[in-house]
Amino acid sequence: MSRPLLLGAVAYDPKVVTIWDGFRAWFRARGLDLDYVLYSHYERQVEDLLAGRIDLAWNSPLAWIRAERLARARGLPLRTVAMRDTDRDLTSVIVVRADSDLHSPGDLRGRTVATGAVDSPQATLLPLALLRGLGVDPEADGTLLRFDVGVGLHGDHIGGERDAATALLAGRADAACLIDANLLLFGRDGTLPSASVRVLAQTEPYDHCNMSVAPQADPALVDQFGELLLSMSYADDSARPLLDLEGLKEWLPGRTDRYAALDQAVSDTGFYDPDGALGADDYRP
Repeated sequence: MSRPLLLGAVAYDPKVVTIWDGFRAWFRARGLDLDYVLYSHYERQVEDLLAGRIDLAWNSPLAWIRAERLARARGLPLRTVAMRDTDRDLTSVIVVRADSDLHSPGDLRGRTVATGAVDSPQATLLPLALLRGLGVDPEADGTLLRFDVGVGLHGDHIGGERDAATALLAGRADAACLIDANLLLFGRDGTLPSASVRVLAQTEPYDHCNMSVAPQADPALVDQFGELLLSMSYADDSARPLLDLEGLKEWLPGRTDRYAALDQAVSDTGFYDPDGALGADDYRP
């Protein structure tokens, strides 16, 4: 008896069990034997993907960068089969209080900038890279106030971003780094009341998570998985609750051309070395 196609996902929230239990049943009802394994952080998931212990990995953008580097160093192929519609063309923003005297990124020299966790692409690595590109390094030119919530989850846990936003409103920080979607969320849930902040700077669009494929995975099974995944319809009563839990309306083909800015930020900071080894001194997933 052949083993099922095995998918890895990171347990950033209790709902992850509900999500992948539902996907497992949905795929099995359509003739594909799918199972999943949960990880406490992305680094082990990526290592298991490259070792062939899992066939697919629901990877963060930072996990994709590491997987790509590990694969390249070993001469192995790596591809992505799908991503959510909500993973495409996102931006990160640096916000200040609406009544702040800060009007350009250069004004942040000597000030305190709040970020999410050390391994958050959207709330740390990308916005800090944006500031460095504009001639401002909060670690060298001011104070970096980092909220290391859920380290190892690559920013999937938004607690660090929420703490950064709260610190901004409380006056403990002069600016906060957030993904644009959480800026909207925090406006809706009252974390950042209406008209309390304004955007000082914004990154270029980038992509977020993708479904990465292990080099050793059975191509026919992966293709079957991809076809079924892309066929999921929001109009389908059996699929809609799962899509809602996973935060999308439609699965789209995976693409990898919108990770360049994050890859450069990883290189600039030495977060991973060129062969995918962990490089950040203060990163312990």
